[in-house]
Order: sequence, then structure tokens, then C-alpha cells
Amino acid sequence: MRIKIENLNQVYKNGNHALKDLNLEIPDGMFGLLGPNGAGKSSLMRILVTLMKPSSGKITMDGLDLFKNRKEIRSMLGYLPQDFRFFASLKTSEFLDYAARLAGMKRSKQRNEAVDKMLEEVGLFEVRDRKANKLSGGMKRRLGIAQALINDPKLIIVDEPTTGLDPEERIRFRNLLSTVSAKDATIILSTHIVGDISSTCENMALLNQGQLAFTGSPEDLIKKAEGNVWQIKATEKEYLEINDKYPVISTVPADYGWEIQVVAEDIDGYYGEKIAPNLEHAYVHFMENSLNQWTQG
Repeated sequence: MRIKIENLNQVYKNGNHALKDLNLEIPDGMFGLLGPNGAGKSSLMRILVTLMKPSSGKITMDGLDLFKNRKEIRSMLGYLPQDFRFFASLKTSEFLDYAARLAGMKRSKQRNEAVDKMLEEVGLFEVRDRKANKLSGGMKRRLGIAQALINDPKLIIVDEPTTGLDPEERIRFRNLLSTVSAKDATIILSTHIVGDISSTCENMALLNQGQLAFTGSPEDLIKKAEGNVWQIKATEKEYLEINDKYPVISTVPADYGWEIQVVAEDIDGYYGEKIAPNLEHAYVHFMENSLNQWTQG
């Protein structure tokens, strides 16, 4: 499913512009939406899943107008919001059965088969009789994606899905999304966690203050940081100075003090060398520079 967003604006009653003249095309596959908190990501997600109407603009999905064909588009959507909640009284399988009913599955046999299959796919079949609110944090997120997938949607939107998960569960969740994406579904992954994008998405967009700052591949964004990432060997005293001067990405203890990675055009005489950037370096480099430097077009 290809999505085209044209001149999209969202202005709240207090005058806050959550989105400003946003123009963006989202291709098939796994698409990452990256940006700091308050960048406008959640507002865009809520508009795309028809929970909120924008102040102005147009969105089409495979040629269908989002605002004129809401019912048809909703039948093709799966959504995992950031603040996903469960009914405390329902077992894991009962909750997923309820989600299947909402997705339009009327026949009991069809729902039972779909529920069991989905629980197997997300690794929750063994806890199908456990109350949903008694699951671990990672299991709850997997149940959340299961309810988003139960109707075999063409478009899946997930908002900050790995926030609060431990590293192992975060990797498991990202692998699950990659598996789903391989089945010809378009997935929009909205996050402020750079690792979620770099490990799963072929294409991405970067939002800042409601505006599009970058769109392209993660590799394209990384290229913009080339020549601006340094690995410095520093004493304890130098480390404190460097930490005040530059965005520090990582620190590793060493015999002489610290080995530090920073993002900067120049390191003012400290002992270090330029290294190849990764997506986290590129993201920090963007955040340290003016929006105009990064705006496309």
C-alpha cells in the first residue's frame, strides 16, 4: 500500500502546530518515522488511522482518499497505539477473539483458527489462558501487535512499540515486525529509538517540530554525518571538558582515561580520529544543526 501525504497541517486550539505543511510519500515495506518527543509523530499516526481529522491537507492510500473512504480504509488497517490497554477481565485468547470480532470476523470457527494461529506467530500460545493484564511488558506488546494483525491488514501502524522493553524483548519485537513486513504488508514504525529504525527499515522520514526534515534511506541520512564523528582518547579532565562541549554518543573506560565518541565538525585539538558514522550519529548530527540545513528540496 502506497501512501501520499500532501500539505498536511494539524493546528490545535492552543495554536500549537503539531504538523506544518507536511508532504511525504510512504512506499511499500517497513517505513520508519523518527523524531524526538513532540515532533508530531503521534499526531500523524492518529490522522493516518482515522482517529483524528487534520486542520487541512490530503492523504491517499492506494489512490483512496483517507477522508472520503474512511470505512474502506479502516478495514485495511491494523494499529498498535503507544498507550495500548487491555480489558483486565479477559484472558489473552479472549482478548484476541474480541479483536477479531471488531475486525469483522463473524464466524466462531474462523475466529478460533485466526486466534490460535496469531498466538503461535507472536509466541503467546502457551499463555493463551493467562489474564492479558498479567502478561509481561514484552508479551503485552506482542499481544498488541497480534490484535493489529488479526484481520490480515494491508497497512500496519505501530506507535513507539519498544519503549520500556528490555533489549532482548526489543529485538524479538523488531524481528516480528520484519517477518510481517515480508508478507507484503506496509508497516509504519513511529519511534524516537534510533535502533528500531536502523535494524528494520529500508526507508524512513525524520520529523522535527512538525515538519519533514529528511526522507530517504537510513544510509542516505548516515552519509550526511560523514566527517563529523570522532573517537577521542581523553583523560578524566578532558572527558569532563568534552562532555560540556560536544554531544557525546558513547564512553568506554580505558587505561589512559576514556575512549569517547562525539559528533562535531572539529574537536579543537583533542587527540582523536574520524570514524564512520552510524544512524545514531547521523540523528544526533541532525538535531545539532539547523532544520534548514536538512530540509529536502
